[in-house]
Amino acid sequence: MTERGPLLSAEHGRPAVQARALLRGAVAAGLGLGSVAVLVVVLWISSPSPDSGPGEAVHAAAGLWLLAHGAELIRTDTLTGAPAPVGVVPLLLTALPVWLVHRAARDVLEPEEGRGAPSAGGAFALVTGGYLLVGAAVALYARGSSLSARPLSLLFPSVLVVAGAAAAGVWTASGRPLGPPPSWAPVRLHEAMARSRFARRAEVVGRSAAAGVAVLLGGGALVAAAALVWHAEPVQESFLRLSGDWAGRFAVLLLALALVPNAAVWGAAYGLGPGFALGAESTVTPIAFEGHPSLPDFPLLAALPAQGAGTPMSWAAAAVPVAAAVTVAWFTVRRAAPAHGEREEAWSLRETALTTALAAAGCGLGAALLAAAAGGPLGTHALARFGPVWWLAGAAALVWTAALAVPVALLLRAWRLRGRTPAEQQAAGAEGAVPDGTDEVPKPGDEAEGEAGKAWRRWWPRRGPRPVEPGADEAPVSVPRPAGPVGPRPGDADDEFEAYDFLPNDPWRAETPGARPAPSAAPAAPGDATPAKDSTASGPAAPLGPAGPQDATP
Repeated sequence: MTERGPLLSAEHGRPAVQARALLRGAVAAGLGLGSVAVLVVVLWISSPSPDSGPGEAVHAAAGLWLLAHGAELIRTDTLTGAPAPVGVVPLLLTALPVWLVHRAARDVLEPEEGRGAPSAGGAFALVTGGYLLVGAAVALYARGSSLSARPLSLLFPSVLVVAGAAAAGVWTASGRPLGPPPSWAPVRLHEAMARSRFARRAEVVGRSAAAGVAVLLGGGALVAAAALVWHAEPVQESFLRLSGDWAGRFAVLLLALALVPNAAVWGAAYGLGPGFALGAESTVTPIAFEGHPSLPDFPLLAALPAQGAGTPMSWAAAAVPVAAAVTVAWFTVRRAAPAHGEREEAWSLRETALTTALAAAGCGLGAALLAAAAGGPLGTHALARFGPVWWLAGAAALVWTAALAVPVALLLRAWRLRGRTPAEQQAAGAEGAVPDGTDEVPKPGDEAEGEAGKAWRRWWPRRGPRPVEPGADEAPVSVPRPAGPVGPRPGDADDEFEAYDFLPNDPWRAETPGARPAPSAAPAAPGDATPAKDSTASGPAAPLGPAGPQDATP
């Protein structure tokens, strides 16, 4: 029962691989739906007086799962009886299905032992198709309930969200390549991308734009947290008024946590300047809080600033886009002008400015997408517009980042290039003075010579003090310089010279005052065929070099 069966051939195993990829997409959808359903059913069970039965709880779970993909829900159980749209998507709830689709598409392209893997396009189509099949079944099940999905919102943006997550998973499994455009693209596009070194610059643009968007989100989260702390008392009162039992308060807390990323996006839009809308005729910006909105009772909405003109505390939120612009500039300059030890070449001013401007455009695009995902309607008439306006937030992020990041990037580039380049340091080393006690002029590159220079020095020993070898018994003694002319050295114009021969260790030992003479060798024993070595002369050491005598080897 535990043994593996015979491996299938490629032709017979292809349907099995495709079915496995389709099943993985369906399993990813089932895991996300099951997680939301378990949470909703647990809250329904723990409620002391539920208003509906288990069927309505499951329908609510299906509606929340569709809302997590960006679908717009229609709520029918309103006080007036008129259907009201619900389009504000909790972004933290969206992270679960997006991660599941991404993981399924990534794992499909990792072949297991004895099994193949589909192509990148096949994996994308199969995983997306399997996921959407489950989504269509859930949408049909939720149709006619108190929380049903609008049909057009199921196509856009729900299908786009699933397809984008699957494409990101396939791209990750393929090694995140940044290559040329596809074969069906125009020839002019191929030539333009080849001339502009697209593959080399696209990674820098993507990283810088992602870093800028991350700083915008982080700064917006700080703004929202500061508002919650500043208005802690009304926030607590709103939280306690919504429900009197612990199950209801726990549900309110979970909903507030799911909306925390939305609050971060709203804070970023507030710092950018356009702010966010609280209905059809009310807008909150750092300059002023205009209008008189009729807001629902919710803890996050209780942290809004006071109506009227802005204060210096409100204007301080402008530090968020400034920090994002500096971050974009820094991430670009890290590649445009690396440190001295890592620098092969520095980008030109035009190339640095163009790359920074493209990263600013990417940051604006990311801010627009997040603003579109974080807002939406919460009803009709007064709450038809709720949250930041996506095109205003994107345009403000683009203007802030491009206006500040480009000059900051050029200044950072000049600051990082203020020192001498390696070529200039090498040229400056060639002009140094002759050190005392030596007869050689330092040559360029001696401090960082390569393997070729080290090999040359092994075959051509330098004059002067003998270098200390690791593990030597005695410290070498300096040999005096000969009185005659110095012999040829490497790099001289005259190539006709005779290199020194390697000398034994004993002749290198020179006599110094107070030094003990070397012991003579013991006489050879009778019958020993090997002659004994002569002892070293005890007189003063003779100078070494081409003009001086060389000791004979016994």
